[in-house]
Amino acid sequence: MTPLLGFAPDMEATTPGVITDCEHFIPYLTGMEAAPTPETPTGAPPLAADCRGAAVAVKLDNTRRVFGGTATHMYELSGGVWVDRSRAGNYTGGADTRWSFTQFGDTTLIANRADVIQRSAGAAFADIATAPKAEIIFAVGGQVMALNTNDGAEKPNGWHCSAIFDDTNWTPALATQAARGLLVATPGPISAGAKLGEYAIAYKNRSMYLGQYVGAPAVWDWTQVPGGDAGCVGKEALCDIDGAHFFVGPDNMWIFDGTRPNPVGNDQVRQWFYDSVSPQNISKTKCIFDRQQNRVWVFYPSIGSTVCDSALVFHVKGQKWGRSNREIQAVINYISSGVTFDTWNQYGATYDDLPKVSYESQFWLAGGATLSFFNADNQLQSLTGNATDSSFTTGDAGDDALVTMLSEIRLRFAAGKAPVSATATTYFKEQSGDAYTVGDVVPMENGKFNPRQSAQWHKARFDVVGPTRVTHINPTTKVTGQR
Repeated sequence: MTPLLGFAPDMEATTPGVITDCEHFIPYLTGMEAAPTPETPTGAPPLAADCRGAAVAVKLDNTRRVFGGTATHMYELSGGVWVDRSRAGNYTGGADTRWSFTQFGDTTLIANRADVIQRSAGAAFADIATAPKAEIIFAVGGQVMALNTNDGAEKPNGWHCSAIFDDTNWTPALATQAARGLLVATPGPISAGAKLGEYAIAYKNRSMYLGQYVGAPAVWDWTQVPGGDAGCVGKEALCDIDGAHFFVGPDNMWIFDGTRPNPVGNDQVRQWFYDSVSPQNISKTKCIFDRQQNRVWVFYPSIGSTVCDSALVFHVKGQKWGRSNREIQAVINYISSGVTFDTWNQYGATYDDLPKVSYESQFWLAGGATLSFFNADNQLQSLTGNATDSSFTTGDAGDDALVTMLSEIRLRFAAGKAPVSATATTYFKEQSGDAYTVGDVVPMENGKFNPRQSAQWHKARFDVVGPTRVTHINPTTKVTGQR
């Protein structure tokens, strides 16, 4: 049987095992599986307005704070309600303002580029008097780094760092090692940034810089990273994948491990993605790493959309892709309180009332991180529900010179992961350049599909119900004529 290669519309369509289209069908290590469905966590009501960013902040004692920000307020999820933790007076975010979060010891810091950097050690946030406004903030080493700043003057290519081991002091001084500077070797503003080990990485749209702590007087030394035009389109189009950065650039997707950026998706999805994403709104792309499943989710606005309504899914180790479209406002690796006998009744009075969630899911575990998002209704949801409907379409099988009869298609399912039901729709055409015509629609019986069609070229779409995993495919054809 032929192993499935994942969603790869850029690949030659006659490649055995290629998937040319799919819906809610995503990669795992040895195959493809139906994507999980959203579940609403208990004790998480909708946010007051659309979410402009969210984070789970982990303190030194391993306790956690869950935040969701709107254009004008910052909320903390506590006791089943969103508690307003905003500073005195509303924030002044505009239509495209997004929040950036970082944790520094027991203190949470937030930035939105419209207001000075804020801090909270347990209650409401407050201005840090000496801090700049910043688009991006992150903790690295013993300091907080701020990128794309305004310290009274616009510095879209500027960086600031706090005093060493003191997030409340941003006044430049050799004694404290608070410092600032500009990245001027390449054009454009700083669009994204994050730590990578003990390094600080700053991205522009078509360039990137590696910052290294060197102490006074320079404090941070910045070097442009070789790699051509590799850059990042937006501050959320970047995620850490355990020792490397995955990020989306204006014309490629990349992984950077501290040496050189390496492209991912070439000859698989790169061209398809840039043909499908809205060029006007690509900066709104959001990436998040599902560490448990070793998958990167890339949420992006499709052509004609101003919000993230589509998603590509990349398995880092398996190097395969899939798709699972849904509209989201923000993404977060939400950490639930888990389920105990004392909290069982919050989910249902009987077994039948419990959420349709796999028993393997992090949903049931206290402290288990689950890939989550805020949907179009401002509701936090986790991707932990049992899969329902998914589909995938094969590549082309055939030859312009031979007529073949397609009589059987078998799928190999992982142990215990056969679907509840499945249907195959076949397609046929006479020449490789022709459009396909719909052929048979056949149900799965005894683990196989039995179409009956003769043509030079064949392909099939499979519509699957239930949480399934598919590893291989095997079509049976027989030559019936020659042209």
